[in-house]
Amino acid sequence: MSDATHERWASQAEYLLSCLGYAVGIGNIWRFPYLCYRNGGGAFLVPYFLTLIVCGIPLVYLETLLGQFSNAGCISVFNINPLLKGAGYAAVMLNVIAVIYFSSIMAYPILYIYHSFSSPLPWQTCSNSWNTDKCTEITVNSSLFMNSTSITTPEDEFFHIRLLHMSSGLSQIGGIVWPVFWCNFISWVLIYLCICNGVKSVGKIVYFTVIFPYVVLTALFIRGITLPGSWQGILYFVLPDWKQLLNPKVWADAATQIFYSLGPGWGGLVSMASFNKFHYNNLRSSIIIPLVNSGTSIWAGFVVFSVLGFVAERAGVPVGRVATAGPGLAFVTYPAAVSMMPAPNFWAITFFVMLFFLGIDSMFVTIESVIAGVLDEFPQLRRRKRFITLMTCLCLFCLSIICNTEGGLHIITLLDGHVAIAAVPVVCGMEILGTVYTYGPRKFSIDVLFMTGKPLMRFWLIMWRYIVPVLLVIITIYSLREVNGIPGWIVAFISVICVPIHAAKVLLRGKGNFIKRIRDSCKPSKNWGPVEPVIREQWKAFQNLHNVSDIPLNVTK
Repeated sequence: MSDATHERWASQAEYLLSCLGYAVGIGNIWRFPYLCYRNGGGAFLVPYFLTLIVCGIPLVYLETLLGQFSNAGCISVFNINPLLKGAGYAAVMLNVIAVIYFSSIMAYPILYIYHSFSSPLPWQTCSNSWNTDKCTEITVNSSLFMNSTSITTPEDEFFHIRLLHMSSGLSQIGGIVWPVFWCNFISWVLIYLCICNGVKSVGKIVYFTVIFPYVVLTALFIRGITLPGSWQGILYFVLPDWKQLLNPKVWADAATQIFYSLGPGWGGLVSMASFNKFHYNNLRSSIIIPLVNSGTSIWAGFVVFSVLGFVAERAGVPVGRVATAGPGLAFVTYPAAVSMMPAPNFWAITFFVMLFFLGIDSMFVTIESVIAGVLDEFPQLRRRKRFITLMTCLCLFCLSIICNTEGGLHIITLLDGHVAIAAVPVVCGMEILGTVYTYGPRKFSIDVLFMTGKPLMRFWLIMWRYIVPVLLVIITIYSLREVNGIPGWIVAFISVICVPIHAAKVLLRGKGNFIKRIRDSCKPSKNWGPVEPVIREQWKAFQNLHNVSDIPLNVTK
């Protein structure tokens, strides 16, 4: 096994920023604040941070250790247990599906940036050609807005009618909406130009794409808290309702948000860590990334709800009446807010540029994890990585066109709501099963000691072996209750099916009785371990020096 051309980050700052860009995304803006206020405000932070500590951080640390030690992406990392390698293919399929719909979402900010140069903003009034008789400006007759379900707002009609030409349902896909198509194409061109040179280009670009949204969030926060009614919205966001802690759904939502936001089980963290210098001690960064991500979510909540409080006061309605999640918040509610501000064009452009950068750096890592997974399995293709990247982007762009149709938002909603429900917990579970239960905690502890120079604390082994698996089972069972209809079940399990299919394939190719085949296929393959020849030889010598059967228990303390 040799791979002298394996890419490396130019500095650990690039690795940290890339992981932050991957973890911090649009979900921090349009998902977490809504979940927080809906699930007890400040009380929601209790289950959220408990889940972060006992599940999120341990999984991030495990994935980054595996990726860095094996210098492998989400597929080849399962050389630690070839029987479970189907989980790697499941992660790739999961990312492919996510990229298909997420790239189309990235087209929406581009469209809004273009229209934000118009004065007045085209979504400010109901006097446009696309507006219907139901259109009502909420600042004109707020009582109608509060009490009637038969009206729409100009912001809602601009998004759904003017921009998306939205069909009535998933069964009516309709034709291609060409402005969305071309903006999707533009985003793919930008993505390719940013990742065509692999981590060398991504590592430089993230200095801007990660830091810039924080600058914008700061500006929006300062502007938000100066608006009338802002503190009403902030109090609505943070005021704790401790009774909500008795509701199991609050705890399930907290755990689900951790998975959606941090990205364990998606393969991106494994791929990014595989480009680290081999002897880098990644414990500190594995704690910093989740904490910064969670802090950003809370900060974004203050930004969002300060503005929602302003909208509620102007409209004369409760804050809960204007608080939404998902695309409705980003492309309906927030445009309504900026249209009420002084200099609305400036704030509209600023907000949608921030949204675009929040999304695009998550796209970098997601696509790179797909490419890294393929190249690790077929290392001979590394010499043509730029061509492979181009073809990957081209294929993914073609697949994403289905989301540029009149029914595109319905498809996006279906995929976004179901794609990770089963796949992410299953992939995380397979990582734990392969590392802790079949490879063994003692062997893995020796590997970590060789790689970082520091022993693995027993705390991590306890979490991986006993606590996290239980949480994964609970999260999976509870999440599956949210699946809607046959299409939802198909999306939820289309990637998971890779796990049993690959396992069956491995067992059929094995020799001996069924038990022997299982045991043989659970042993690490000959490709498991460090990639670089010199380090690999040192690792083997280190293993011989520390005979696994003679390792004292205090090694892991």
